[in-house]
Amino acid sequence: MSDDSVSRLNALLGNLSPRLVDGQFVFVVDSSADGDASLAIADDEVLASVVEAEGRTLVIARDTADQLGLAYRFVAAWITLDVDSELDDIGLTSVVAQALASAGISCNVIAGYHHDHLLVPHAQAPEALAVLRSITSER
Repeated sequence: MSDDSVSRLNALLGNLSPRLVDGQFVFVVDSSADGDASLAIADDEVLASVVEAEGRTLVIARDTADQLGLAYRFVAAWITLDVDSELDDIGLTSVVAQALASAGISCNVIAGYHHDHLLVPHAQAPEALAVLRSITSER
C-alpha cells in the first residue's frame, strides 16, 4: 500500500462514526422468475438487493418479513459507517471485518455509494459498536 493509501486509511479509521440504524433486518431470497413482485414486497421496503444465480437476495426489515410469512435465518442489526469513504478506498472493509472477527462477531458488508453498511447479529450490536468505536479511538 502506498503512503497516501495508508494515510487515507488511517484518516477513515479515525472517523468511522458507526451509527446503529433502528430496527431488525433479515435476508430473504426470491427465487422466482418475476423478481420480488412474487413476494409482494414494495420497492421502498427493499433496503438492499443482490442478484445471484440461485435467486435474488433482499435485505428487508424483520417486521416486513414476518408480516409476509417469509423465511429467514439471520436477524441482523444494521450499522452505518458515517465516514465519507470512496468506493476505491483500500483496506477499510478489511480492518473493520478483522476487528469484528477477532471479537467473534460475524459481519456482512454492503457498500453504498457514500457509506459502508454492516449487518451484524442483532444480539451482538452493542459489542460491535464498541469494537468499531475502539478502532477510532486507537487512531
